[in-house]
Amino acid sequence: MLPYAAYLRVYEPLTAFSESERKVWAEYAESRDRPRRATALQAEHGESVRRLLGMPPHPAPAQESPNAYLRRVEDRLYVCPWQTRLRSWLAFSRLRGTVPVKMMDRFVPKTIAEQTADDFDRFKRTGGSSVLRTHIRTTTWHVPPAWFIPFDGNERWLVLGSTPPKGQDLTTTTGRNLIYVTSMAQARRRSAKALQVLRKHLGDVAAGLDVEDVARWLEEFHPHSLVELDYGGLVHLMDDDALQADQSVAELSAALTGLDTGQEELAFAMYQRVILRWKSMQLLESAN
Repeated sequence: MLPYAAYLRVYEPLTAFSESERKVWAEYAESRDRPRRATALQAEHGESVRRLLGMPPHPAPAQESPNAYLRRVEDRLYVCPWQTRLRSWLAFSRLRGTVPVKMMDRFVPKTIAEQTADDFDRFKRTGGSSVLRTHIRTTTWHVPPAWFIPFDGNERWLVLGSTPPKGQDLTTTTGRNLIYVTSMAQARRRSAKALQVLRKHLGDVAAGLDVEDVARWLEEFHPHSLVELDYGGLVHLMDDDALQADQSVAELSAALTGLDTGQEELAFAMYQRVILRWKSMQLLESAN
């Protein structure tokens, strides 16, 4: 789990899992010892920091996480497994593919890096592409525009909390939240409609907006799942006024509507508001 990160999560109904998995997750939901929503990010973050700061560092845990985020709607249980090992493997593979070898060796000893890569290769051989499906996507320092599309502005849930005590980790404090939750059916419908509008009016340019990638990812899950956008640690980079003013979902929706109805100026203005908001956020990564 990375600091100042946002998350796109899919919660599948318990019935989407195998019989053995259903039993595990049902028991997990009743456990008093499992991490609760209020402390889950802190638990994830602490575990990853201990691994990476160890001597030697371990890019991925030896075993898959037994934990999950849970949601209940009426009497129905929805499960979003953490999949910490798989997500760590995928992140490490991306990092290893983009960072020069000499620099990579400074982060992780060569023997550890090669062992991690070998472990991941063995895992991939066990079940094909399906074993690489993650319920959680993570991004740092911003929210990609494509992540807003599955949601509606009315699905926004904002909680403004006070500034945490000195010494408490800002990136995992949960007194502040900005979350959107919707049904999988709505998420797919909105993504498909947005993709249709973008292809119609922007042609090949639409491919670079990652909307199709998100739409395909959503298709991998049970049709009765829930989809959640969580601003995570990013809420601690924004003051109360900025959080209250953030209507990125509604603005991007207005941009798509404007594009489809010939209101180019409206479409451009709304899109620019979203892009500029998150570009200014990304600049904080390199600020002193």
